[in-house]
Amino acid sequence: MLLILRQIARRLGGVDSQMQERIQRLSIPQLEELGEALLDFSEASDLVAWLEAHQS
Repeated sequence: MLLILRQIARRLGGVDSQMQERIQRLSIPQLEELGEALLDFSEASDLVAWLEAHQS
């Protein structure tokens, strides 16, 4: 999970604590999916949309 947060910081400039908590609640398979999806993200709204689609 720390790797994903570092990748997000590098790609998008970081996230707020609420977004970080949402990412921390992801399962390992979801984190792996997010790691791949990050390659296509260009702004924070891409991350928000991904989380909305992948969290219950």
